[in-house]
Amino acid sequence: MIKAVQAIVGLGLLCFGATQAVVAATDISKLPRVKLELVAPPNVPAHDQVSKGPKVVEVTMETQEKLIEVAPGAKVWALTFNGSVPGPLIVVHEGDYVELTLKNPKSSTLAHNVDFHAATGALGGAGLTLVQPGEEVVLRWKAIKPGVFVYHCAPGGTMIPFHVISGMNGAIMVLPKGGLKDEKGKPYRYDRAYYIGEQDFYLPKDASGNYKTYDSPAAGMGEMLEVAKGLIPTHVVFNGAVGSITGDNALKAKVGERVLFIHSQANRPSYPHLIGGHGDLYWVGGSFSDVPLTSQETWFVPAGSAVAAAYEFHQPGLHVYLSHNLIEAVLLGAAAHMNVEGKWNDDIMTQIKAPASFDAKAGMDH
Repeated sequence: MIKAVQAIVGLGLLCFGATQAVVAATDISKLPRVKLELVAPPNVPAHDQVSKGPKVVEVTMETQEKLIEVAPGAKVWALTFNGSVPGPLIVVHEGDYVELTLKNPKSSTLAHNVDFHAATGALGGAGLTLVQPGEEVVLRWKAIKPGVFVYHCAPGGTMIPFHVISGMNGAIMVLPKGGLKDEKGKPYRYDRAYYIGEQDFYLPKDASGNYKTYDSPAAGMGEMLEVAKGLIPTHVVFNGAVGSITGDNALKAKVGERVLFIHSQANRPSYPHLIGGHGDLYWVGGSFSDVPLTSQETWFVPAGSAVAAAYEFHQPGLHVYLSHNLIEAVLLGAAAHMNVEGKWNDDIMTQIKAPASFDAKAGMDH
């Protein structure tokens, strides 16, 4: 299998010329170094919202191939960064250097790498990070574009869609040096941030209509790609599984708090909507260099990208965050819950009359 992957890579996207001019890297030996402690989504690493100056941000990620349950009776060999679907959110500032150590344990069956949509050059780093099982590599790149961006595995050829639809993607947030700005150019600070990675799965079924299971990722690759060619996912989920951000795992906030939502989709478009709320600010395409839109009911995530939206909560209770392709949200799984604490404001919404029976004929007598 490894030789097959190498052959695909050699014939795929990761070919480089034998001779290339190399520009000397900036001397960064005097910059402070910070180790970013990654956390599993929907949580976000601890970070400053305003830069204290350029730094080298050390990030370590390990590729993990693991069998996960997407929904009851539906399992898939997830290809992951750090064991989660999506991979962890990385947070840096504009002007920082990202120093990634990527490890592929000996127990893996496939080669892996990382394409950072936020990076410039070498296929987003994919051309310089390919690691076979038992190898590790270190890549450093400068974050020169502020915004939120997807990263994903891209080993070459058909392995690219296979790895992405198997869950091997995540996002990175590059905050502007001075922090976020609202539509008037004034500083905008958030109280909480959550990362939601939307994932489409294409799980094959047997003759009886049951989802198949396989002994390894490669064993199911051919059939999975055949299902994927139809462009109709069997599941569209937030953070790896149906209902993964509901119940005890629901997101939390308080009335009066500003919450920043980072939403990524590495393979298909998405249409996030917060029931009972709005996008006070929405950074189109995830670009923090542009003025955000305001008062959005639904925002758009183009395929292969991440975006950010912020909202200040005004009412307590259950809020549902979902894709407003309601078929995908209700029938395929693209929905999350948020519980908001606080005091209800009758001025914003109140029930004048509770549900009660009525006589339809009585209304016809007038």
